Amino acid sequence: MRRSFLIAISAVFLMPAVTVGQAKRPLDHDAYDIWMGIEDQAISDDGRWVLYALTPQDGDAELRVRSLISNVEYSIPRGRSPRFTADGRFVVSVVKPELELSRQAQREGKSENEQPKDSLAVLNLANGSIFRAEKVKSYELPKEGSGWVAYLLDESASRGDTSSAQEEPETVEAEGTADAEPKKEERAGTTLVLRELGSGDETSIDHVTQYTFAKDGRHLAYAVSTKDGADDGVYLLPVEDGNAIPLATGEGEYKSPVFDESGEQVAFLSNRDDYAAEQSAFSLFHWRTGSAEARVLAGDGDPAIPEGWWVSDNYAPSFSENGNRLLFGTAPRPEPEVEDSLLDVERVKLDIWHWHDPYIQPMQLLQANRERRRTYLAVAHVESGTVVQLADEEVPDVDIGQEGAATIALGRSNLPYRQRISWDTPEYSDYFLVDVSSGERQLFQKELHGTMSLSPEGTHAVWWDNKELAWYARRVSGGEAVNLTAPLPHPVHNEDHDWPHRPDAYGSAGWIEGDAEFLVYDRFDIWALDPTGQQTPRSITEETGRRDNLQFRYVDLDPDTVSISPNETMTLSAFDMRSKASGFYSDRARGDRQPERLTMMDVRFSGPTKSKNANAVLFTRESVEEFPNLWVSNLEFSNMRAMSDANPQKEEYIWATAELMEWRSTDGTPLEGLLYKPENFDPSVNYPMMVYFYERNADNLHSHYAPIPHRSVIRPTFYASRGYIVFIPDIRYQVGYPGESAMDAVMPGVLRLAREDWVDEANIGVQGHSWGGYQIAYMVTKTNLFKAAGAGAIVSNMISAYGGVRWSSGMSRMFQYEKDQSRIGATLWEAPVRYVENSPIFWADRVETPLLMMHNDHDGAVPWYQGIEMFVALRRLNKPVWMVNYNDEPHWPTTYANKRDWNIRMQQFFDHYLKGAPAPVWLAEGIPAVLKGKTLGLEEAERK
Repeated sequence: MRRSFLIAISAVFLMPAVTVGQAKRPLDHDAYDIWMGIEDQAISDDGRWVLYALTPQDGDAELRVRSLISNVEYSIPRGRSPRFTADGRFVVSVVKPELELSRQAQREGKSENEQPKDSLAVLNLANGSIFRAEKVKSYELPKEGSGWVAYLLDESASRGDTSSAQEEPETVEAEGTADAEPKKEERAGTTLVLRELGSGDETSIDHVTQYTFAKDGRHLAYAVSTKDGADDGVYLLPVEDGNAIPLATGEGEYKSPVFDESGEQVAFLSNRDDYAAEQSAFSLFHWRTGSAEARVLAGDGDPAIPEGWWVSDNYAPSFSENGNRLLFGTAPRPEPEVEDSLLDVERVKLDIWHWHDPYIQPMQLLQANRERRRTYLAVAHVESGTVVQLADEEVPDVDIGQEGAATIALGRSNLPYRQRISWDTPEYSDYFLVDVSSGERQLFQKELHGTMSLSPEGTHAVWWDNKELAWYARRVSGGEAVNLTAPLPHPVHNEDHDWPHRPDAYGSAGWIEGDAEFLVYDRFDIWALDPTGQQTPRSITEETGRRDNLQFRYVDLDPDTVSISPNETMTLSAFDMRSKASGFYSDRARGDRQPERLTMMDVRFSGPTKSKNANAVLFTRESVEEFPNLWVSNLEFSNMRAMSDANPQKEEYIWATAELMEWRSTDGTPLEGLLYKPENFDPSVNYPMMVYFYERNADNLHSHYAPIPHRSVIRPTFYASRGYIVFIPDIRYQVGYPGESAMDAVMPGVLRLAREDWVDEANIGVQGHSWGGYQIAYMVTKTNLFKAAGAGAIVSNMISAYGGVRWSSGMSRMFQYEKDQSRIGATLWEAPVRYVENSPIFWADRVETPLLMMHNDHDGAVPWYQGIEMFVALRRLNKPVWMVNYNDEPHWPTTYANKRDWNIRMQQFFDHYLKGAPAPVWLAEGIPAVLKGKTLGLEEAERK
């Protein structure tokens, strides 16, 4: 038995409150280090406990577990990825090594095995005791059963010494297949420990590679791999008696063991019967309770599997919910690798771009590994042993409804339309009906400009048609497609859509039980549609949303259900389209009862998570002033209680207030925006103003912006705290004129505020990133109103950008302009003037505003040469311009150090130009390449 470590019951640690009369201070960049986020939150199935991790921006997290029925709270330093046991008696979590110890090991150049590792903590909620196991790379709990945990040790852990507190363990993925086949000795497993949580008794099993519990937790299946192959196999362990049952043994690889829902069947993959071959083929094995050993259900040479194909080990098998079928993957057998003796300089290395390629070469190269591992769905019927190939290279994607039990599956192929992804959106596809018993298929819907799915019972296919702007349904047993939304009195597509492609639907809430009705949204309400088209659509919410200007949406509180009971109470989220208040209502899918209000508040609620077996929900709520702490309540939301107080130190700082602002664009369109002021706002003071925008943000009135170093844009609360007014206007676009649309929306709002006595019209700045950055680059070629501008990851030249590549996806950027956010709405050859008119580079000589850009050299969304073009143009024109390039970073900084640095530089830049603060060295003089890495230039420059 291993030692257990006891942890004392602890109270929530609170920062000291601000004393009466103590002056609050403005936020600064040191606040990042003390501000916490909340992650990993969960509520126990019995509704008696809540857990969450307090996570700093840069440092060690802390897992907290709090009782809902007492004042008890436990803490696990560095606890992450936690889970309650199904009975709510224990919490199991990974414990990360101390960040500073890991960094120190890296500084010392220690190997991966020598570096600190992850460990495991098991917290007993009855008394607060904690069991700890060192060097653990994964753990698993039964989904519904209780009393046991299984955890796999890291290969560096010595057997029988897992409780050592000297080293910390490393997280290593236990599943997945590497591109290169490892040698046998490298496939050897490590020690798996099965622990009974109540008694602490443990059973150790050597050389385990993969493992899984049955749903009820009564059995554990695991794969064993030894260096000499003597004990290779898959074994079944009844957890109560501890006597393992071999299901299949013999030298070979064993992968992906899986139980059916009942726990009476096990399936797995193995190449045991072909292990000696140069290219050993895997087979699908099946075992049922009472069987002496597992049998092969599908394998090499099976007549149902296409010639030249084999069972793929890149697809983990799974049972249908009823246990009658096994779903698995097949793939073309790859050609054996030929030994290559050429030197690197002797090899030809090239890519050939062909005009018939479905995807352009960069996209193909990014997806190459995935394509090499692509699998095609097949099914084995357990009773008969019949194997049916469902997907193939012509129809690569197949979905079986009823959680794998439907008689008809839905096949999809976008192969004929793949070239279109370069200039059109969304994707086009052909859909097929596939007979699961025979594999026969028939074309169901050709060239659908949308997405199709099956109803839960598999009786209907339903889809949104972007061309027709309508929901359609069609019986899989035959018949014509039915336009479900034609009889509706209101549109079900996004009426605010202003992109060049056809608008999307508002969405759907799912199906009523028995495939009786399909639920869709309009702008405000929820509608029930008869999939046969025979019954008149009805408003589940009685059109109360439209009447009261509320947007209702269904809240799914049970992720295990696939359809909605017509007679049970539904929980709905509600959003007031005018005030931006939010809350919850209750209703029923059937009947004429109007939605019943549960709560509405001037806050933003997250989607609630319901306790599985109790009348309790966990959620966050937030406002400008209120951090999104965790709250619990009953389903009626009548007794909300805060479960966390992550940042009590907020009361020490000057904060912001937020209000809605309304104005009209140049063409008279009504617009909304957000206006942030310091909480100590004084109308007699002349405040500098910052403007930020990115399409529409007014609905975020009640969003909370904690002082964190954002990856790209200003935080309105940070700047308001430091004495700025911050304005965030909405923009509505006219296709073909994105830059002008931004001017028409933003400038009237800015000019209106500039007339206020409390806005310093001579000191207005503007900042944005990506799409927002582009619009700012455009604006400063048209107006000199802004005294300083910050623009990140801009497109400066739409002509060169149109022909560029989004390197993160490998896609051509043409779609961006023809059909997507850049909103030109035409090809370069159809509307060349629009591309010129909307490109800041062609009007760079008109810029008078100092411009701070950030564009990183690994940007995969906007090629960084777009920033270079703008920089060198302004530099050539002798305009004040700076470009910050965070080396090897993508579309924005990702490391804490770089994000913090960018936020400091933005604040220094705007404080200098809008407040008259001294310029730092980097701004006044730059940083010569010879000083790179030696100074950041953040200190104040000498005055000349």
